[in-house]
Amino acid sequence: MVAEAQSLPVFKSLAGYRPSWLSSDIAAGLAVAAVGLPSAIAYPAIVGLPPETGIYASIAPPIAYAIFGPSRQLIVGPDAATMTVLAAVVASVVASLPADAAVDRAAIASAFALVVGGICLAARLLRLGVVAHFLSRPILVGFFAGISVSIMVGQLGRLTGVDIDSDGLVAPVLELISKSATIHWPSLLLGVSMFVLLQAVTAWRIPIPGAVFVVVVSVILSALLGFREMGVRVVGDVPLGLPSFSIPSFWAMPLDKMILGGAAIFLVSFGSGIITVRSFATRSGETVDANKELIGLSAGNLAAGFFGAFPISVSDSRTAISFSAGGRSQVVGLVSAAILIATLLYLGEILRILPLPALGAILISAALSLIDIGELRRIWQISRPEFAFAMITMWGAISFGVLNGVIIAIAATLVYLLSKTMYPRDALLGRISGRDGLYKLHRSPEATLIPGLILYMVQGSLLFFNADYVGERIRATVLKLPPGSQWFVIDASAIVQIDSTATAMLDQVRAELAAKGMRLCLAEVHAEVREILERGGVVERVGAEYVFDDLEDAIRAFHKKEEQPSAFSTQLSEERE
Repeated sequence: MVAEAQSLPVFKSLAGYRPSWLSSDIAAGLAVAAVGLPSAIAYPAIVGLPPETGIYASIAPPIAYAIFGPSRQLIVGPDAATMTVLAAVVASVVASLPADAAVDRAAIASAFALVVGGICLAARLLRLGVVAHFLSRPILVGFFAGISVSIMVGQLGRLTGVDIDSDGLVAPVLELISKSATIHWPSLLLGVSMFVLLQAVTAWRIPIPGAVFVVVVSVILSALLGFREMGVRVVGDVPLGLPSFSIPSFWAMPLDKMILGGAAIFLVSFGSGIITVRSFATRSGETVDANKELIGLSAGNLAAGFFGAFPISVSDSRTAISFSAGGRSQVVGLVSAAILIATLLYLGEILRILPLPALGAILISAALSLIDIGELRRIWQISRPEFAFAMITMWGAISFGVLNGVIIAIAATLVYLLSKTMYPRDALLGRISGRDGLYKLHRSPEATLIPGLILYMVQGSLLFFNADYVGERIRATVLKLPPGSQWFVIDASAIVQIDSTATAMLDQVRAELAAKGMRLCLAEVHAEVREILERGGVVERVGAEYVFDDLEDAIRAFHKKEEQPSAFSTQLSEERE
């Protein structure tokens, strides 16, 4: 029992903690809380949740991650991309409920946090950390650029004071135009001013985070000028006290939409989170194990679900602040959580007068930060096809909404993977006079075929979606062979996977070659590939003696067979019959 307890991933991130780190961790925790508070209040608005849920999501999850997470320095919490996907899946659940049903968005969001936590835990048990790499970086960059537009459009009502009832991207803009006479100009002026202030703080490199500066300035102006009395909308009542433990009412929610929506949130949040994990790990010298990160993220999401919050992810902005402030451990997250607890207990009155246009400005600024122009430029320079996939994903999120954008991102990933494996390269191998080894004919013009012996390399796995293509390539190659070719040896060193479709294709090629008086041979066949070929009867029909360990063995065997032409001709005659 003791050994089992010691094997549990509890407080591993705090192992080897040094007292000398405490002062820097406390300072970093204060900085993280200062930066995290504005986004914690603002992000819930994307989903239509009360602002306190964002503070809850910045308290319980970091504590849970500090206990179960593997990384010393990562900070978890609300994330703009995750919130945008959450908004879409919550909307789909709300739309599926009966018209007379009471809608509790906060409970639905908490339920999604539990679903995501459960998926993370299941993925850890099944060692599916590799899922983090399913959405490639170009596709994630395009997707984030697309959802940033969705976030910005969603702030039109907060900036203008106009009630926007439409969903999507174009409809809210058209509705705003039709209601332009009702725009509350003081709200718009305040929102634009706070956005300009945010950009100025960044451009002038003021040592105070822009979001913190905007919150402080807007609260002071609200208190002095009476924004509420002027008609500017404010945050309003914020519950004074800590979140209580509760279990959302799952039985009242559509199970299929909860599971599919949770999977979409998991895929986006975990995929983008691991990119953040790896980028900061290179700076701290930590090693990254995606499967172990699943434990920490599972704990963080479960804590969020049980304490009235919503799904969380690794926060790149909070982690960056921790790094820059000298944070050394998860004590940073614990200190930040303690500061936010004090905020809930003692500063609720101040948060109540925070104007919503200021939060809208913060969210628009956060959305703009999701558009990584530099990375898009780099992708364009490296690979035009990958840039095209990034643009397709961005277009999907903008044109069809965030949830459908996730589907398009997955579809784009599958198409991208297929495009990379559907047309494997091939090459003929030959000798160069006076040199050892084998050379590709198209790369080394001085290389020539070995008379009578064709060495053909396939540079990729053979599966159902590329089997016909490879078969046609082999047939096209055979038509161009010089007279007198006797053996056609496939170099299978790069064929790491094969399926029944490709097995049948190879057997058909064998029969066609035999009809032309040639023998199919195989060389450097991987154990798993050979096992499938044996089950399909290909090895038996080719002849086990014609499956060679390497190409040099095949060359030696061919030269030996040349000395016994009668035996070779007899075997081919039997195969034709």
